Amino acid sequence: MNEYDSNRILDLTKKINYFVTKKLDEANCYILNTCHIREKATDKVYHDIGRVKKEFRNKKKPIVLVTGCVAQAEGDILLKKEKYIDAVIGPQSYHQINSTILNLEKKIKPLNLTEFDVIEKFDSLNSLKNSNNKISSYLTIQEGCDKFCKFCVVPYTRGAEFSRSIKELLLEANQLVENGAKEITLLGQNVNAYNYKSKKLSNLIIELSKIKNLKRIRYTTSHPRDFTEDLIEAHKDCKKLMPSIHLPVQSGSNKILESMNRRHSIEEYLDVIEKLKNVNPEIKFSSDFIIGYPGETEEDFQMTLALLKNVHFINSYSYLYSPRPGTPAFNLTLVNQKIAKERLYIFQNVAEKIKSEYRQKLVNKKSIVLFENKIQNENKFFGRDEFFNSVIVKSEKNLIGTIQSVKILKINRNTLFGELISNFNQKNCAA
Repeated sequence: MNEYDSNRILDLTKKINYFVTKKLDEANCYILNTCHIREKATDKVYHDIGRVKKEFRNKKKPIVLVTGCVAQAEGDILLKKEKYIDAVIGPQSYHQINSTILNLEKKIKPLNLTEFDVIEKFDSLNSLKNSNNKISSYLTIQEGCDKFCKFCVVPYTRGAEFSRSIKELLLEANQLVENGAKEITLLGQNVNAYNYKSKKLSNLIIELSKIKNLKRIRYTTSHPRDFTEDLIEAHKDCKKLMPSIHLPVQSGSNKILESMNRRHSIEEYLDVIEKLKNVNPEIKFSSDFIIGYPGETEEDFQMTLALLKNVHFINSYSYLYSPRPGTPAFNLTLVNQKIAKERLYIFQNVAEKIKSEYRQKLVNKKSIVLFENKIQNENKFFGRDEFFNSVIVKSEKNLIGTIQSVKILKINRNTLFGELISNFNQKNCAA
């Protein structure tokens, strides 16, 4: 979502004649768009600002803005601690970025713009054509979260759940396809909570699937509690909907899930997975896990490990619990960090073994790949298969924007390497 937001910020600033530069020392304005989910996000802000200060030590200072969730959560602290920052702008106030820059040019110094005004934000963005021209593009359909998991900052940095209208989403999706997108990933902090005038995510997917040159649809990130029957059925009926689902579970222990206020049980989680497998046996899953959440015992950890082995997630993203200021879990007593790190090490080793075994089975098998770009200075092209695996293929002909059948020849930890099965079909190469 940060990548999507950053692209829209660039679209906005073009209206006041600001354009992106690849050279830091040429910048008149430096915008640091931030995420607050992970630990040390604020430290990274200060590190980047220090880099800018060093670069412009003997030059005219650029306008420096910190935007995004760190700005929302810690705006006053940032401004007080780092005087080099001119303004902080929260994620629901991006529509004010142009007026902020123009005021700063006039030495009028707005400081903290972190009110929640998501409707005005998207009204402003809807008037701008999305200029992103990537083969695989992002589209934010929903923001905010009403779940209030005790470890999570999203409700405090992004606010309550808000869903954009299907009409404006179809307009932006068509713009992306006109720009060359063959695949669109629908984004939301709680994407399957999408609900606009009783229209759900499944309704939106059906409408998007009618766009002729849109070949693939994905969505992330989902909450198990919002996986309704109609969305499950969409995975049977919609051929453009990819068979890979990111479904965060966080823990394999019902006790820990209740402590987290996740609002689902392991039994309910597994029921969703079983229903999805029933409508499409090819579906694969990835998930997020928090290891060492306050109160986690060895028994709780073993339950999480058992869930990992049971579901066979093709990708597992696991982290030590990181207390986030302002969340209900912030002041809870931490698990012994030595024990927590040992558990994380064990978990990640098992997860990697499962992932490796899955990938090894892909060798000598056919994979359907959408190619996104060419690797610089090589006759190699990068793409992703239906399950979001990275694939690299050598080709003398341009594969960008085409969907090809690929035989997988070998793998490494993160990438599949293959060759085209059939002759290159020029008809597929529509920009």
